[in-house]
Amino acid sequence: MKLSIIIPAYNEERTVLEIVNKVKNQEVLNMTKEIIVVDDGSTDSTYSLLKSVKGIRVLKHPANRGKGAAIRTGLAKASGDIILVQDADLELDPADYPSLMKPFLKKNASVVYGSRILGNNLANKILPYYFGGRLVTFFANLIYGIKITDEPIGYKAFKSEVIKGLNLECERFEFCPEVTAKIARKKIPIYEVPVRYYPRTTLEGKKLRVKDGVEAIWTLIKYRFKPIA
Repeated sequence: MKLSIIIPAYNEERTVLEIVNKVKNQEVLNMTKEIIVVDDGSTDSTYSLLKSVKGIRVLKHPANRGKGAAIRTGLAKASGDIILVQDADLELDPADYPSLMKPFLKKNASVVYGSRILGNNLANKILPYYFGGRLVTFFANLIYGIKITDEPIGYKAFKSEVIKGLNLECERFEFCPEVTAKIARKKIPIYEVPVRYYPRTTLEGKKLRVKDGVEAIWTLIKYRFKPIA
């Protein structure tokens, strides 16, 4: 089987080479890997650094459009049987790829989420973001009748036909609630596996804000009632 890893990147010159090298070097249960990095209109040296890396495909937006738009650009070019989203920071560890892939190979899963909660990362939590994530997760479970522990997790993996069949509309950080909503509406089970988590602070890099949490909840509400294909 082939795994396509989509890495959306925006002004990540401090970490992008390290994460790409970790992804390149990570073996994944004898699966072949395709690495697609989408530079989302970075104004720093992210794109020039990526162009120096062999063995990956680099796409570029001429202007910043948002994480969701970058993922959709990557999806259009991905050719793998399974597609995994990897953030360009160092908060999540590619060493967890084998665990994320096992449900696909052992249980015929269609969707697998990582979980920082199951990973017992309580010592690493930054309280406002932890409780914000728990609130969004509670709301997703409540209105869709699902049982997951970490809805906003960056590690989400899908069979290719599943994610490409969702007709995504996201532009920004609403990627996560949109895919969760549409998967729940289609009654596709979501498997969860524990993952490690090393959060960076606001000073170290971009973090979600209160408005992003509000947008996540609004997105969950919108797709609860909006007709989907």
